Amino acid sequence: MEYRIGTSGYSYDDWRGVFYPPDLPRGEMLTYYARFFNAVEINSTYYRIPHSAVFYHLGQKTPADFEFIVKTHQETTHVRQDNETAMRQLIESIRPLDEMGKFYGFLAQFPYSFKNTPENRDYLVKTRELAGVYPLFVEFRNWTWNRPEIFAFLQENDIGYVNVDQPRLRGLLPPQEVVTTRMSYIRFHGRNKKDWWEGTNETRYNYLYTRQELEEWMIRIAHVLKKSYKTYIFFNNHPQGKAVQNARMLKEMLDSQLSFLQEETGE
Repeated sequence: MEYRIGTSGYSYDDWRGVFYPPDLPRGEMLTYYARFFNAVEINSTYYRIPHSAVFYHLGQKTPADFEFIVKTHQETTHVRQDNETAMRQLIESIRPLDEMGKFYGFLAQFPYSFKNTPENRDYLVKTRELAGVYPLFVEFRNWTWNRPEIFAFLQENDIGYVNVDQPRLRGLLPPQEVVTTRMSYIRFHGRNKKDWWEGTNETRYNYLYTRQELEEWMIRIAHVLKKSYKTYIFFNNHPQGKAVQNARMLKEMLDSQLSFLQEETGE
């Protein structure tokens, strides 16, 4: 029942004074972050694929058992015109992390406009092929993907499904406990209904979960843990360090209640 909890991104200026010391140099943020978490999502690759030297240095700043998940470039998920080039460049970029044994997969977060169609299913299979030997996790925003035959399709093609917590709005996916590969994945985006559709990345994810709201996920997480050998849980509600607060809260809850979860799942 291995699980790793972290945040979606780590290099935020508004985390200074909330999580990071106010005067901490930006270049030391990841080292500090790794004192509290053993995994991170790198989201900046959605906007720009960096030189491999960037990932080499990130890997050097983390302990040997630290793990990275890297988001695919927007070409892969939103533009979808030259995915082959984008994936090839991204694989070359993360190579130093792979050589250090710290790279554990790609996250492809598709937009709401990406619906369940034969063409889009073919596109997913092609993206899985382009990812090569590396795990690929996909996050859908559109409710049309929420079908048993889709889960079977993903399992057949070795594509990981990302379970999400987000506002309960028409057209979005509900909380789930779907596992389609050996590793499972959960992302918490917050429940900010007011700013979800029209907000910015700052306002859309500006939400702090209560302990009670996270407790709603405990049994669901237990089922996910039982069905996979490793589970990644990341918080994307990053404004003002809310992701850090909630990630540490959930980590404490899971660490203290692991024996309870094992009893619930019959382990």
